[in-house]
This record gives sequence, structure tokens and C-alpha cells, in this order.
Amino acid sequence: MTEQRRIDGKRLIIASHNKGKIREMHFLLGGLAIELVTAGELGLPEPVEDGTTFVENARIKALAAARASGEVALSDDSGLCVDALDGRPGVYTADWAGPNRDWSMAMRLVEEELFKVGASKPEQRQARFVSLLCLAWPDGHTQEYLGERQGTLVWPPRSGPIAYGYDPVFVPDGEDRTFGEMTAEEKHGSIWQAPGPLSHRARSVKALVEGAFPVGIRP
Repeated sequence: MTEQRRIDGKRLIIASHNKGKIREMHFLLGGLAIELVTAGELGLPEPVEDGTTFVENARIKALAAARASGEVALSDDSGLCVDALDGRPGVYTADWAGPNRDWSMAMRLVEEELFKVGASKPEQRQARFVSLLCLAWPDGHTQEYLGERQGTLVWPPRSGPIAYGYDPVFVPDGEDRTFGEMTAEEKHGSIWQAPGPLSHRARSVKALVEGAFPVGIRP
């Protein structure tokens, strides 16, 4: 069995240049007694994500940041997997938004693909958000943590002020609003107390904290 390490430093590098993802990481990890620094703040380049799975891409990003900074780094590779589309866009979720990350275009493309396969009823529009976190050390050691959230895709998009990505078309199971219509507190829930983590990213972060953060770093 692969050794499971715990973070023993005072700083953690967030291996991302995605503003929406960084905002969520700060929200979810902000209560920890550790400094969070992004790859962008350190001037680290974005590596080419040429993996074919969430795990592969997460490792690419985390290892690049860990080796460039000489510190422990955390990456997130996430995506939307649509049942009626055989799991697409999946690991290529961001690619569907194009080089300019046009999420309106990405959501329209998903809707067009659902139309092509005749997926008009809620039961035909099931999907799940995936968040795969990778924690990497400069020596190449990695640990992964998975979080998922099931839901249904709706159209047209329903959005609020902090929504990004595919949030405006995703209604999580048990809710009647899209992620895009929720506040950060409503979308993520709590990794510390009831009702527990609700979003895919909150669930992967909870697994990360329980698996790799010593008690002294937790609030």
C-alpha cells in the first residue's frame, strides 16, 4: 500500500490559475491554520494537461507546481459527466468552453448534444460533477481524493452572482435550484459540521483534510 503522508508545513501551493476554482478553494480551506498561495501568485507556468483521466491531469498540475516551488502543492481536476452523453464532456469539460473559457458556449454545446440524443426528460438528463484533488510533494509522491455530486441538467441556465462553469445548468439531487443560484455556503455545505459537504469539491476537500491534514491545522 502506498504511504499516506500528512502535511507538516505552514504553506500549501494551490496549483491553479482558474479564478473560480481558486475562490472555492479559499472558501473551503480558509479555516485551516495554513497559508494558501496560488501558482499564479508565484508566477508558475500552467503545464499542458494532456492526461486522459481526472487523476492523470490532477497529477500533472500538482507535480509541476510542487517541483517548481519546492513545496507541497494541491491541484483539482474536475468536470461534468453526463450519463446520456456516455460521460462526456468528462475530463475534457474545460475544453468544451474553448480557449477563452466561454462557459455560455460550453453549456449550449452540452444542451445541443443532449438534443441530438433526444434527452428531454429529467430522467434522461442525469449527470454528476467530479472533483479529483491531488496533493503532491517535490519528490514525486502524490495522494488523490475524490468527491462527486449527482444531479440533473436543466435548460435554460439559471445563474446567480458567483456562478461559474456549468453551475447554472446543474441542479443537485434533493434541491430545486441550480448550483449557479446558490451562495457559496449553500452550494458547498460544511466540511466541519451538519449537513456536511454538499458539492463535489467540498466532498473531495473533506476527504483531503481528513486524510492529509494533522489535527493541529484544523480549526
